[in-house]
Amino acid sequence: MAFILINIGSNIGNRRLNLSRAMRAVGDEFGDFEMSHVVESAPWGYDSTNGFLNVGMAFHTELAPEELLDRLQEIERRISPAPHRDADGNYADRMVDIDIIAIDMEEISSGRLKVPHPHLAGRRFFLEPLAELAPGWRHPATGLTASEMLAVLEREESDNGKRR
Repeated sequence: MAFILINIGSNIGNRRLNLSRAMRAVGDEFGDFEMSHVVESAPWGYDSTNGFLNVGMAFHTELAPEELLDRLQEIERRISPAPHRDADGNYADRMVDIDIIAIDMEEISSGRLKVPHPHLAGRRFFLEPLAELAPGWRHPATGLTASEMLAVLEREESDNGKRR
């Protein structure tokens, strides 16, 4: 049975309710889970005045990785069928976004799925929940824990004079 770490974000509508609905749906689909505290963040990768709320979740499943992805994407569509990208392919505001952060210590790179999440080390809103939920988890490529990646990110942000 695989240990799964996901992140759920919302930046439009009733963001807390959107997170709650998504977490309830994940629980209904996969059973028992743990959740992190909620992290507030600015949009990443595009401009918007709508800030995100993010929460991490951890649970177990026997599903194959791509079947897991299919089920999580179906949860997203049930909550909001709107696409996550605009007509030009850029990120767009969304009611709910579910990202697979990690599956055990696996490295997966297919046309549909990359695990660990390829932007994990640069996103505080992924790393803070991950550090809380799985402090002993190590990135299979770098060997770093989420707390160690956060420390690197904080040094980079400090050097750049900005926070993400």
